Amino acid sequence: MATVTDERLFGKSIKRREDPRFITGQGRYVDDLKLPGMTYAAFVRSPNAHARIRRIDTAEAARHPGVVAIFTGQDMTGVNSLPCGWDLRKEKGVPGVIQDLAIVPHMPLSTDAARHVGDPVAVIIADSQDAALDAAEKVRLDWEVLAAVTATDKAAAPGAPVIHAGAPGNVAFQWEIGDAAATDAAFEQAAVTVKKRIVNQRLVANAMEPRACVARYEDATGELTLWVTSQNPHVHRLLMCAFVLGIPEHKVRVIAPDVGGGFGSKIFLYSEEVVCSWVSRRLKRPVRWTSTRHEAYLTDAHGRDHVTDAELALSKDGKMLGLRVRTTANLGAYLSTFAPAVPTFLYGTLLNGVYEIGAIHCHVSGVFTNTTAVDAYRGAGRPEACYVLERIVEAGALALRMDPIELRKKNFIPKFSGAHQTLVAVAYDSGDYPAATDKLLRIFDYKAFRAEQEAARKQGRLLGVGFSTYIEACSIAPSKVVGALGAGAGLYESAKVRVHPTGTVTVFTGSHSHGQGHETTFAQLVAHELGIPIEQVEIVHGDTGSIAFGMGTYGSRSGSVGGTAILMSLNKIKDKGRQIAAHLLEASPKDIEYSKGQFQVRGVPGKAVPFGAVALTAYVPHNYPEGLEPGLEETSFYDPSNFCFPFGAHACVVEVDRETGLVKVLRYVAVDDVGNVINPMIVDGMVHGGIAQGVGQALWEGAVYDERSGQLVTGTMTEYALPKADQLPMYETDRTVTPTPVNPLGVKGAGETGTIAATPAVVNAVVDALVPLGVDHFETMPLTPERVWNAIRRATTR
Repeated sequence: MATVTDERLFGKSIKRREDPRFITGQGRYVDDLKLPGMTYAAFVRSPNAHARIRRIDTAEAARHPGVVAIFTGQDMTGVNSLPCGWDLRKEKGVPGVIQDLAIVPHMPLSTDAARHVGDPVAVIIADSQDAALDAAEKVRLDWEVLAAVTATDKAAAPGAPVIHAGAPGNVAFQWEIGDAAATDAAFEQAAVTVKKRIVNQRLVANAMEPRACVARYEDATGELTLWVTSQNPHVHRLLMCAFVLGIPEHKVRVIAPDVGGGFGSKIFLYSEEVVCSWVSRRLKRPVRWTSTRHEAYLTDAHGRDHVTDAELALSKDGKMLGLRVRTTANLGAYLSTFAPAVPTFLYGTLLNGVYEIGAIHCHVSGVFTNTTAVDAYRGAGRPEACYVLERIVEAGALALRMDPIELRKKNFIPKFSGAHQTLVAVAYDSGDYPAATDKLLRIFDYKAFRAEQEAARKQGRLLGVGFSTYIEACSIAPSKVVGALGAGAGLYESAKVRVHPTGTVTVFTGSHSHGQGHETTFAQLVAHELGIPIEQVEIVHGDTGSIAFGMGTYGSRSGSVGGTAILMSLNKIKDKGRQIAAHLLEASPKDIEYSKGQFQVRGVPGKAVPFGAVALTAYVPHNYPEGLEPGLEETSFYDPSNFCFPFGAHACVVEVDRETGLVKVLRYVAVDDVGNVINPMIVDGMVHGGIAQGVGQALWEGAVYDERSGQLVTGTMTEYALPKADQLPMYETDRTVTPTPVNPLGVKGAGETGTIAATPAVVNAVVDALVPLGVDHFETMPLTPERVWNAIRRATTR
């Protein structure tokens, strides 16, 4: 029988329960799966950024020992294009659309032309991985090489090569939000205006585990099982079955076992899992594909890649009167699953930031290029918005010769709870932006730093501090709302709580864990609510065969949306338990309360029955209420009523070497407000990892294409500079707590905060260090030593 406890686990730092198996090499990943009769897939990919396919000769490859079959796109009859799950078309009633989304074909294996380096055109199936790879090199491809365009700001220029016949001028869509006339009027009234070109460079996700899949078709039952590195297995199944392969969903099971990170890149439906599933049905044998790191760089959805012209209008005393933003967003060669949402409703709607701004207008053009598709990458639109806003605010402070903290404080939205309507559609849930900033300044000791900085400058040292006061939108809004904005799916979450006869509990959650620690935090929540030891709670996720339809993990939604679904099921469990306990205690259900793991009669000490006894009674219903079903298992679906809006203030101190341009991060302080926190240690880990990625974008990372050939120059970890541990400081983190009224847990979301805040904080710090030399802006990141050195030399020459 289960025991009870009065230990309060919500808000306690508990070590992650899943870590022992990971650090001892006992994780269960897709590539670990061994099946009888396994075959192996290797994809033949285009070496050209843009080329028409004249002929694919597979004869020599087919003779290679071990080859089982070879397929091209022409062989995959009856297979449809990979779908785009966010439709920005006027006929759908999506607000803000100026030019409809160009729906262009994206076949799993290209049949007419390759549109980026790495575009798959054939697949080799062999009895071993080596045989498949060797045979792939023997496929002869005859190409008509075409001109390519990779640069974001050149894609729609006159004369640019046309990538899709259905997208004239390579424009995928045009969209706007805000009030253009009011913004124009604000600029006419302004005493000071600043304008900057701001580039959010392209990034590669770099999850520890590359994408992989194993497909197994069972001819006897007509059932297909797909093991895949997915952040949302139910969405994978829906898109692949209903839209691409035309397989009934009840005949397909998608399993996402342990997944070694995703950062958004494993949300989407990709060609490889579709092709392997189709091939397995064709050959009636299991098929495995595991990406190489180079393939991952070429094919995993990239992030960011915006070119923006931003303008800020200010009064003489520093009030923000107007913000005008014009962005060109690179979508790559094809529309990835949720690509159109990222530079629109996840970007433009965050441009109000934490400030009271008189008027805002944003215009976004999405463009196609001969590059890898771009979609959600940690933060997904919100980091891009924060970077634009925090850089233009910093530029405004310089123009006014005002302290950047003073300018921010002058324009903060005052403390509120319930709703604050912005000028860009969304209504914030709760916020106290001055409190987070004040706490940051106390920890940082701003006055002392400015004195230290002044002394350092007299010695010739270039010290700088940069701030970022940010807001994020997570727990993506109600299904009806996102449906009206173009989403092709609901954004609820599911949870089934199964209480076993002995009182132990299994939770089946539609959220997916790929590093977030759900097996710990969700178990904490359950143990806390039921008053049982955490060891008696099991969390199950990632299998469409055992879990109610769920939407997976992305957008910092698991705690607030997934956790609330679990809480709803727990409340149903308690409600049924009260009826059972009332019967056993000969009391009215309305007089039964649940506390410390037992049902007790209110006001009558000692008259109680423990949770485990009620659970056993539910499954052995000899003494049981009339008309009540046996068993103790409940399912809930939670559809949020609004976004949640975490916020905070970050500060970064850097030193720049004027002789080499090298930037060294000396100190990083973060004060975040993510509402109530289930496990502070895990949240701190999320913040630390997010900051590392944000600093990485500012100083080192960037996917670079050669404009002439269209080749990805940074196609491996040798050329793509990821941050190293010795390049990052020990972070100082703290929190304020402003619970959200949107969900009963008061939880907002923490997974992306650091990524959003860190990039502008670092760049602002570098600019602050170099302002005395005449450097007041960097158009493009990363701020490599060469880029910084050249800026110093140009400023010095001037």
